[in-house]
Order: sequence, then C-alpha cells, then structure tokens
Amino acid sequence: MNALLVAGTTSDAGKSVVTAGICRWLARSGARVAPFKAQNMSNNSVVTPDGGEIGRAQAVQAAACGIEPSVRFNPVLLKPGSDRQSQVVVLGRVAGEVTAMSYRERKAALLETVSSTLDDLRRDYDHVICEGAGSPAEINLRASDIANMGLAQAARLPVVVVGDIDRGGVFAQLFGTLSLLDAADQALVAGFVINKFRGDPELLRPGLDQLRALTGRPVHGVLPWAEDLWLDAEDSLSYVADGVVGRPAPPRGGQWLRVAVPRLPRISNATDVEALAAEPGVAVRFVTEPSRLSDADLVVLPGSKATVADLAWLRETGLAEAIREHARAGLPVAGICGGFQMLSQRIHDEVESRTGAVDGLGLLDLEIDFAPDKTLATPRGAAFGEAVAGYEIHHGVAVRRGDLPPLVTLPDGEGEGGISGPVLGTHWHGLFENDAFRREFLTWAALRAGRDGFRAAEDTVFADIRAAQLDLLGDLVARHLDTDALRRLLDDGPPKGLPQVRASLGQMSRSSVSG
Repeated sequence: MNALLVAGTTSDAGKSVVTAGICRWLARSGARVAPFKAQNMSNNSVVTPDGGEIGRAQAVQAAACGIEPSVRFNPVLLKPGSDRQSQVVVLGRVAGEVTAMSYRERKAALLETVSSTLDDLRRDYDHVICEGAGSPAEINLRASDIANMGLAQAARLPVVVVGDIDRGGVFAQLFGTLSLLDAADQALVAGFVINKFRGDPELLRPGLDQLRALTGRPVHGVLPWAEDLWLDAEDSLSYVADGVVGRPAPPRGGQWLRVAVPRLPRISNATDVEALAAEPGVAVRFVTEPSRLSDADLVVLPGSKATVADLAWLRETGLAEAIREHARAGLPVAGICGGFQMLSQRIHDEVESRTGAVDGLGLLDLEIDFAPDKTLATPRGAAFGEAVAGYEIHHGVAVRRGDLPPLVTLPDGEGEGGISGPVLGTHWHGLFENDAFRREFLTWAALRAGRDGFRAAEDTVFADIRAAQLDLLGDLVARHLDTDALRRLLDDGPPKGLPQVRASLGQMSRSSVSG
C-alpha cells in the first residue's frame, strides 16, 4: 500500500500537524516519505523550487520529511478572494477562478490530476502521508469530493480520523463523523486519533473503550496539548484577533517591542510575522480595531488575497487613519505584499477586484499596477546590509513615481520594495526569516519607536526553531501514537471486515461489511 490519509472531524482539528508528525517520525526512521494534500483551501502559500505555488502546510510537511517542497505535494490549491469566489491553482499554476457551484463541474477532471500525481509519488517514495481537507463527513459535498473519502476510494487508502478534544465533544465528533459515511467509505476508516488532550490520559480510558465497542475501531493514540507548538498555522483562522502570537520570551534588553498586525479579512501568508514573534522581547498581536495601535511600536501590514477590499476594510474600521497617524508620528510601519501595495499612492486593479483606480494609504511614493499574470519567484538580494532570500506571489507590480529608495537591492543592481522615513514595504514573503536582516530590521524599528532599551537577540536562528518544532511533532507521534498500527496500515491497507455503524434517532446498530 505505502500510503494513508489523515482526516479530521473539523477544520483545524490537527490534520496538518499530525501529518507533519507522522512524516517526521517516518523520515527519522530512514524512510523516504512525502506529504500530499489533494486539495487545499488556504491563502497561506509558498513558491516551490520547481516554480509553482502550494499550500504552506505542505511545504512545512516537506521540511518534516527532509525534502524540498514540490507542486506534486498539493496539486490543487484554492485561494479565496471573497466568500463565494476562489482562484484555482493546479500543479502550481493559476488555472482560473471558480465559485462554489462552478467548482463542482471541474472536480472530475481534477480528480484525474490528483490521482495520477499521487500514483507518481507512491512510486517515487517509500511512504506518502496524505492530509484530508475539512471533514470527510461533509455529506453535501461527498458526491464530488476529491480530497477526503473520494480520494481514499480512488486510491484505496486507509483513513485515520483526528478529533480535537480541546473543542469539547470529541467522542461525538469521532462517532458522528464515522456514522455519517456510507458503508463503502466506512470500510476505509481504520481508527481514530485524539488531539490536544490536557490531563491524565487514564481519565479517557472508559471513553476510548466505549468508542471502540461502538465502532469496532481503535483509538491509535492520544496526543497531549503541546504549548510550544505554534508555528506555521495552516489557516489564518488559527490566529485569534487581539491575541498574542506565539510564546514571547522576556527581552534581552530593558524594553519590549510591541508589534500590531491588522488581521485583514482576506489575510494571506499571516505566518510572515511568526519570525518576529520568535524573537525574545517582541510581542506580536493581531488587531482588528484602531485603539490597539495606540500603544504599538511597530505596525506590520500583512499580505492579502483581496488588496482593494481589505484596504476598504481598513478605512471602514478606522485602522487606515490610525496607521497613517502612526507613520506621521515617526513610528515604523512595514508592509508585506498586499500590505506593501496598500502603502502606495494609488492602486490600479483590473485583475483581482476589477475596481480600477483606488487611492492607497499614501505612505510610499509609488503606484501599483495589477498584471494578469501572477509573479511567482524565489529571489535573493541584500537589505539593511545583509543577504536576504524570500518568495513572491502577487499580481501587483510596483511603479516608482519619484526617487523612492528600494528596500532590497537585487544582484543585477535593480531595486525591490521601498523605504521612506519610518515606512518600508516589500513584495517578498519570508523576508523576516533571514536572521541577520531580522535583527537589523528590529533594531531599526526600535530606534524609530524610541525603544532604546530593546536589544535584538544575536542567537535566534529561526530555521532551528522550526526544526525543533518538527522534531517535537515527531517525538509526540513516536511516544503517544500506536506506531506499529500505523505501519500495518501503510503496509497492508485498510483492515478487512470493519463493522458498519448506523445511527438514527438515537438508535445505533452495527453490521459487518466486507473489506
């Protein structure tokens, strides 16, 4: 077999981290392993070395496997631009836009792409760990599903369902998910994993035993709550508005640096600010109203999948004027991708929003023209005197109007981004992950903000912090999951003769189904 599917009772149940943990555990055992998510819906994405765009979670899972990310790991990516419309990315490249209804018509062809891509991976790697999307029990979508049980049926994958006990009602989540599936789908569900448990696992024992008696399926393990796991959230919904990002360590100097990040409705690549949050003495907070900027030292405007619409939201909430006041007071403002575009004098958009010309915040002397073709790149250059690398995912093209100095100098001498007084911006994602640049940037921001007592830590290596979190995930899988059972699923596929669960009007019955 060599592959299995990690499904979840809900979005954010822990599918991504469990998949990454299994990948890390297998890779450390010497296996050649790859991640796979047939269809992802997320505005958190990265550019791969093979020149395409995939969900960020699959890039992190690739890192857990010790391999470079590839478009094969996430063949279909949906990037929502509004509540009803998404951009479709197929094997790394934009393939039009769809509504929820029109997307159904494309799924049959996409299932062929997904299945053939998975087949190739299974030939090239010892194991492929697949991640589902949302819940497999979305019965309104089952007929056209290509990411959960539709994929499992097409590839005959054993399925493990993850439930988040921290949300409450985990036994109902797991039992209900299974019971809503038809007999053929239930025959592939081999067991469960309970995630984010706090307390003594023995307290769960009666529930685990009863769940097995009711369903005929084991719980393959109970993963404990891990306070230190916070990097690389799969979805921006994981970030609580007005909540602090990460676990801020005490400052090395005498002062904190307080960072406010507007939580845009269509925020993209929110993970850009996690490298700042990893620094001692830096407190990063997502905000949704202007009073939260009153005591901020630095404002970071993040990326957006709907730049013009999110700029309008800034104005409606009063955050736009608060950001301008912040800059007029000489306090630092940084914009990333869509946030950089918002800092401009004017935006011309006939591509994304199709609204034409719109005034920007007017903090950088440039204009933004939206181009039909998306820029996907992994550039290198120098900024603040330090070597930097990043990645670009955008339609907007910056056009300088005056003598705005660039933020980044490219190897050919051309410039990227811009800096003017306390305001800077760039189209590059991942810039803060460059350790030396990040220290220089934080020192610059602290001096602009009058935080003379802040000291950037010299020993923070962001890549090492991420690697430590991936190792922690691998440790959790090795210690708390039944890894022998996982290996049997990978080797043998779905167990034969799993019972079918039926639940209606409070009545439950089981009858055996063939494997």
